[in-house]
Amino acid sequence: MQICSVCSEHTPKYKCPACKIRYCSLGCYKTHKDTCLPVEQPASIDPEATDYFNTETWSVEDLLHEEDIVDKVPLQRLKLLGQSKELRDVLCNPHLRELLRSIDCADSKADAMKAAMQEPLFVEFSDRCLKIVENEAKSLTCNEAHVF
Repeated sequence: MQICSVCSEHTPKYKCPACKIRYCSLGCYKTHKDTCLPVEQPASIDPEATDYFNTETWSVEDLLHEEDIVDKVPLQRLKLLGQSKELRDVLCNPHLRELLRSIDCADSKADAMKAAMQEPLFVEFSDRCLKIVENEAKSLTCNEAHVF
């Protein structure tokens, strides 16, 4: 479990966009910003490539906070999404990729998701994600039942 890089007391919920240290509150951010040393990003060989792929590494802790999420899919099942050829094929669609980028960049993720759910392509994508995750959940449940 990580702790705040500023106060060393609480679990960090945020990451400084300039230097990537983790902090837990606005107070810690204000304390940190005066001494922040931005991390230099290496120059991209192909500037267009950075538009399509975000090369920043994320951990599960960056994305999921226990207290913030009621329904959470276990990491084991989330990894199945990355292994799905069907999902990779859908992600080749440039319109879907643009929709996903717009959600990622939106100030209000909830509003962006509502708008995206009006797009049949995005609905198809989200349905396939759910199908992959839920089918695995059913398989695990069936396997556990056979153990007893």
